[in-house]
Amino acid sequence: MIYTTRIHENPPASGTGIRLAIYQGQQPVGTPKAIAENIDALEKVAGKAKKFGADIISFPELYIEGYTLTPDIAHKLAESFDGPSMRHVASIAKEKKIGIVCPYAEKEEQGSRIFYYDSIAVFDTNGELVINYRKTHLFGQAERDNWDFGSVDSKENPFLVREVAGFPIAVLNCYEAEFFELSRILALQGAKLIIIPTAADFYYTLPNGKKTSVAYPDISKNLIPAHAYENNCFISYCNRAGTETVNGETWRYRGNSIIVGPHGDIIIAARNEPTLLIADCIPTEYSRTHPEGDYLKDRRPELYKKLTDMKGEFDGGYVYKKPSK
Repeated sequence: MIYTTRIHENPPASGTGIRLAIYQGQQPVGTPKAIAENIDALEKVAGKAKKFGADIISFPELYIEGYTLTPDIAHKLAESFDGPSMRHVASIAKEKKIGIVCPYAEKEEQGSRIFYYDSIAVFDTNGELVINYRKTHLFGQAERDNWDFGSVDSKENPFLVREVAGFPIAVLNCYEAEFFELSRILALQGAKLIIIPTAADFYYTLPNGKKTSVAYPDISKNLIPAHAYENNCFISYCNRAGTETVNGETWRYRGNSIIVGPHGDIIIAARNEPTLLIADCIPTEYSRTHPEGDYLKDRRPELYKKLTDMKGEFDGGYVYKKPSK
C-alpha cells in the first residue's frame, strides 16, 4: 500500500481543522467471508491512519459488502444500522479513538416491508454513530434494482452536519458528488469538510447488458474542485482501486481518490493503486476567494424557487429537451 501525505508536524488542534485519511483499496466482495475480511482490513488500516495522527478515516462506497452486487446478494448481506458489522466498526472507532466513515448495505424493516439502502455510517472518536446517511440520488438501473431511495420528508433532514474531533463534517454518496445543490445544502448548514465515498469506474453496463463505448469523464478533476471552491470547504472523494467481480461481471475502478481545498486546489490525489491518503484540512490556511463577495452570504434564495419547480428531461444524447412546467 502506498502512503501519500500532506500533513504538518502536529495534527490540527480541535476546532481549527481535521486530519483526514481516506483509504483506496481492492477488497473481496459479495459474501459473508468478504465482509469479515473487509472489516479486518478496516481495523488494520484505521490503526495505520491513527499512527499518522488521523482524526477520521473514510472508506469507499459500500465498503463492507462490495459495490458490484446483484439484488439477491445485496439484500441477503444487508444489515441494520445497529447490526453486527456496524457494532464491530463502532468498537474499532472507540478503541482506536478515530472517526470512521463506513459505507455499507443497510436493511430496515418498516411494517410489512423491508427497505434496502446504499448507506454511510459515520462514527465519532468515541464510537458513537453521529450520521447514518441513506443515498438519495441513485445512479442508473442497477442501483435502482438493488436499493431504495433515501427518504426526504418534513420529519427528517437527511443532509446532516456533525462534529467529529471538533470539526463540522458531512457526507454524500458517489453520484451525489455531481449535484451542486447537495454540496451547497451542506455548506449552508456549516460543513467545512464533505466526505464522499464512491465506486467510480471507467465503463458502465447498461440495462441491455452492453457496456458504454467510451469512458465517461472523471469528475474528480473538474466537479469536485469546482464544488469545493463555490462552497468554500474541503471535499474528499474516496474510491476503490483495481477491479471487483461478481457472477462474471467485472468493474474496473478509476482509483481517483482525492482531497481538495476551499480554493479548488488539489491537496493530494491517488494513482490507481492501493493507497492511504492523509491530509490536514485547516480553513485558516486559505484566504478569501474574493475581496468582498461571498457565495454563501450573497445568495438570493427568493429568486431560486423556479429551480425546484423545473425538471429536465434527457433525450439520450447531449441536448436536454425543453423543461416541463
